[in-house]
Amino acid sequence: MSVVDPPIAERHALWEDALALPSGAFLMSFGLFLLEQIGGVSGGLAGVAILGGYWTGVSFGLLFFLVNLPFYWLAVRRMGWTFTIKTLITVTLVAVLAEVHGLYMDVSEVAPLYAAIFAGLAIGVGMIMIFRHGASAGGFGILAAYMQDRHGIRAGYVQGALDIVVVAASLALVEPFILLCSVLGAVLLNLVLAINHRPGRYFG
Repeated sequence: MSVVDPPIAERHALWEDALALPSGAFLMSFGLFLLEQIGGVSGGLAGVAILGGYWTGVSFGLLFFLVNLPFYWLAVRRMGWTFTIKTLITVTLVAVLAEVHGLYMDVSEVAPLYAAIFAGLAIGVGMIMIFRHGASAGGFGILAAYMQDRHGIRAGYVQGALDIVVVAASLALVEPFILLCSVLGAVLLNLVLAINHRPGRYFG
C-alpha cells in the first residue's frame, strides 16, 4: 500500500496578502454597512460598535476602531506581531470602508430580510479571506483564545457568552423583526465559517 505524503503548506506571498486583506475587509464592511442601514446588529465587537452608534450617534467606523484597541496586546502575546499588524490593518480598513459605502450608494429602501441575509454571507466570506491570510477582524475572538490559553476556559464558551451579552443589549435598541433578521444573518455567517474554514482543509 502506497503512502501519500501530505500536501506542503505554502505561505501566501506578500502581494497576495496585500490583495486579500483589503478584499476581505471590503466584504465585511459592506455587510456591516447594510446591517447598520436597516437598524440591525451583529455579534462580536462589530455589534458593540453598531449598538454604540445607535446610542451615542458616533459613527460605526470610529467606534469599531476604538473598541478593538485594548485587544491588540492580547493578540501580540498570543499570536505574535505579524498577526497583530495584519489584524490592525484589517480592522482599520473595515472601519474606514464602512463609512465610505454610504457615499456611493443609497440603500435606505432595501428590504431588511434581504439585507441581513446578504450581510451574513458577505461578512462570512470576508472573514474567511482574512483568516486564511493570517489575520482576524479583531475583538472577542482574540479575547476568547487568550482566556482558553491562560485560564483553560473554552474559547467557544467565551465567544458565545460575549455574543449573548451583545444580543441581550440589542433588545433595548433594535426592533424585534429587525433583530430576528439580524439573528438569521448571524446564523448564515457562522454556517459559512463552519463549512469553509475547517483545520486541515486549507493548505495555502
